[in-house]
Amino acid sequence: MSELHKFLFEGLPVRGMLVRLTESWRELLQRRVVTGPYPAEVRELLGEMVAAGTLMQSNIKFNGSLTLQVFGDGPVKLAVAEVQPDLTFRATAKVVGDVPEGARLEAMLNLHGQGRCAITLTPNDPQPGQQPYQGVVPLHGDQREPLQKLSEVLEHYMLQSEQLDTKLILAANDDMAAGLLIQRLPMQGEGNLGGAHASNEDEIGLNEGYNRIAHLAATLTREELLTLDADTILRRLFWEESVVQFEPLQPRFACSCSRERVTNMLRGLGSDEVNGIITERGEVEVGCEFCGRQYRFDAVDVGELFTAVHKQAPGSSAVQ
Repeated sequence: MSELHKFLFEGLPVRGMLVRLTESWRELLQRRVVTGPYPAEVRELLGEMVAAGTLMQSNIKFNGSLTLQVFGDGPVKLAVAEVQPDLTFRATAKVVGDVPEGARLEAMLNLHGQGRCAITLTPNDPQPGQQPYQGVVPLHGDQREPLQKLSEVLEHYMLQSEQLDTKLILAANDDMAAGLLIQRLPMQGEGNLGGAHASNEDEIGLNEGYNRIAHLAATLTREELLTLDADTILRRLFWEESVVQFEPLQPRFACSCSRERVTNMLRGLGSDEVNGIITERGEVEVGCEFCGRQYRFDAVDVGELFTAVHKQAPGSSAVQ
């Protein structure tokens, strides 16, 4: 079963999270088969993104979605993972060219240094004037060297944007997407993923407790992360530490697409364009890029769709 484990280290300003996505990750991949499977390298990237997004979403107090995107100038134009507050997730990618075997982040998205990573927080019930928060970082470090791992990009993001020491280990294959996050607890006044934070950076890189725990976490191998259960991982890494574990949470795959949303999208295109598709193809077919579900509208459906709009009383609001 897919699980996310939160834990603290007694007496240390350090928190941790471990996520293991099993059947929920396989469901996401199986749904994608309907529209064609991704290359293995893209599947691994998306798995790491879903694991990272789940860890980051569970680390904040925010009633809204967290969207992690990487985009650039390689054969993978865009990869997206979205995680809701209840830890439901979905993911998709746009692949426009051949992905080299064994390709890493640079070869997939950052061929000419144009790759970027964006993290967007979108409130589910925005207050008047409230806008989504977005942070964007390049896919290279401070010395302009290309970053080859998503974990390195996100560690750099957390350090630069949030001023928090973070160690992140990610791994994915066709059976599991997993991740371990170790983070120094914010001091008084420091923020957390988009919140206002203090200018005091004296603790960055200097906390001995965090540095010790992060060093231990870095010894975790990809094979161990993908094969060992959570309790075994924590015992192997931190057997000398006093670890306080909390009740695990259960992330799961879910897509927010619906026929109603597709209907509203078609209304936005206008009757001329949609009826043109009906004339040419006999039906309108719209596929969800996240889950592969197909929505079909024949001539009768389209006629009813726009008739409902025309029947609204003058001044009434649009059909939702």
